[in-house]
Amino acid sequence: MKTIHITHPHSFTKTDFPPTVLALGYFDGIHLGHQKVVETAKKEADKQGIACSVMTFDPHPSVVLRKGGAHIEYITPLHHKEELFADLGIDYLYIVNFTSEFASLSPQQFVDEYIVGLHVKHVVAGFDFTYGRFGEGTMENLTELAKGRFTQTTVEKLTFNNEKVSSTLIRNHIASGEVDQLPCLLGRYYSIKGIVVDGEKRGRKIGFPTANIKSNGDYIIPKMGVYAVRLKIDAKWYNGVCNLGVKPTFHENKTVPSIEVHLFDFNEDIYSKEVTVEWHKRIRSEQKFSSVEELVKQIGQDKEHAKEYFEKIAEHTCFLS
Repeated sequence: MKTIHITHPHSFTKTDFPPTVLALGYFDGIHLGHQKVVETAKKEADKQGIACSVMTFDPHPSVVLRKGGAHIEYITPLHHKEELFADLGIDYLYIVNFTSEFASLSPQQFVDEYIVGLHVKHVVAGFDFTYGRFGEGTMENLTELAKGRFTQTTVEKLTFNNEKVSSTLIRNHIASGEVDQLPCLLGRYYSIKGIVVDGEKRGRKIGFPTANIKSNGDYIIPKMGVYAVRLKIDAKWYNGVCNLGVKPTFHENKTVPSIEVHLFDFNEDIYSKEVTVEWHKRIRSEQKFSSVEELVKQIGQDKEHAKEYFEKIAEHTCFLS
């Protein structure tokens, strides 16, 4: 996959690119609805014998369009999104820098400069995709704006349990700690990439050494609590239990949660390594214990709970990732 960053106004011409089928969208999460858009584009590209491309935008439009800006947390920050698109077998990924100037383009200008101007022969997008100033451009009026220069396919709403599969729904599940609901929406378990950093090293003192992980992007962090997780280290997955929280047994005023993962049957130095935390199931809420002994007992129970979960899931299904 070739990634091309585009800043408005761009100076590309049709001759700079091969003809492609283009999937359009913001694609935070690259959930099953997004994957349906991309797969539709790939099938059309194969049918026409041309390359398949995706266009996404960075940063999130609300960062630019809201007064005073907004800090946005993502299901898939840009570097993670790129990796997932590569896994989907895309030929070209266009990342358009979303600015107020870009947002002020008329729908016709967007079509002329960012579809026709990039040598697109067919456009695929979801039914609710909008473009141009104030989102005035829709899939319904795209045919008129195309003026016969390209064709289009609109992908209809994808639902699960009578709810639209959407980034908003996924965000709500993550915020509520309902990570076990996400594979049916994402087609994979929710994951966060990060770096193993120095922690307080208290875990090893009480018999449960942990990897302290700092996320390397503006990810949406699940609701605080204890989770059954897997950790990817050097392309290999390990089962474990994670405490996501402020460790109230040891801290009175800590407000920023930490991600600490205890791996089963693991004893290697992984400081400074990039890892991936895969969130499987929330076991319980974080709580303050009256003694270290009481905490140690509970951690032991959490570990057994997580082990039972992984044993059970291994019996019935393969891991999605």
